[in-house]
Amino acid sequence: MNDSSEPVVEADAAPAGIGAVEIVHGEALDVARTLPGGSFTLVYLDPPFNTGRTQERHAVSTRRADRAADAIQDGSVEVNHGFHGHRYERVRELLHAYDDRFDDYGDFLMPRLEEAWRLLADDGTLYLHLDYREAHYAKVMLDAVFGRDCFLNELIWAYDYGAKPRTRWPTKHDTILVYVKTPGGHVFNVDDVEREPYMAPSLVSAEKRERGKLPTDVWWHTIVPTSGREKTGYPTQKPEGILRRMIQASSRPGDRVLDLFAGSGTTGAVAAALGRDALLVDVNPEAIRIMRQRIPHATVHEA
Repeated sequence: MNDSSEPVVEADAAPAGIGAVEIVHGEALDVARTLPGGSFTLVYLDPPFNTGRTQERHAVSTRRADRAADAIQDGSVEVNHGFHGHRYERVRELLHAYDDRFDDYGDFLMPRLEEAWRLLADDGTLYLHLDYREAHYAKVMLDAVFGRDCFLNELIWAYDYGAKPRTRWPTKHDTILVYVKTPGGHVFNVDDVEREPYMAPSLVSAEKRERGKLPTDVWWHTIVPTSGREKTGYPTQKPEGILRRMIQASSRPGDRVLDLFAGSGTTGAVAAALGRDALLVDVNPEAIRIMRQRIPHATVHEA
């Protein structure tokens, strides 16, 4: 980010108790490399899901694939030493045995994961939001960058909307991989997370029914409704309820939150409402336009 650049648009005054938001128009990796390390308590990444990859499968021998699977399973592939000691070439070699097109996505995602690790504070948490096409690759890459002991959760966001094919089970979930910078030293505000109704309320006491239960690692939550205050028209917009749960759990008022693929700005809108400061980055001019409208008190810069 160019420190000498002026905001593209002047921000309105933020209401009392609302966190500051900065929007940067630029490429995620370029902007990330200008930021000081350890600056953010929470990093949320919702990168492109790589859905444009050719669906025709390359021929991979069973022996190659089995050898790769065995190496990952038994730990001989070196993916558990953390960022400073990881050997990405070895990770690439093993994943390449599954899919010769791995480099297309791995070369895009890996440096951005490394920057996310660098930018997290010691008590920080990364949430990486993916779909079924790339989650298995990303898990191995995150083990390489963070270390396997830094894995916290695999969250499943389940919803029930859209087309339902009749030749397979309909795909109605996203995967969110959660890694921490320091195992056991991360922020997790269990009492601040909004609770949800019991699925079998008759089986619990009236007191428990009234309080609700702590969410598990499966989150049932609708997509952004086609009509309503949240809807911005941005095609990959995520619902505020999903981001609210992450931000409540893994940051505190006054902490800084980073989103390098900010899209419609949901991360910033929710973080600000919860009293956190947010830095939002996106390369798409349409995303910048929508975020300006959605978060009028944000400052906007060109990278």
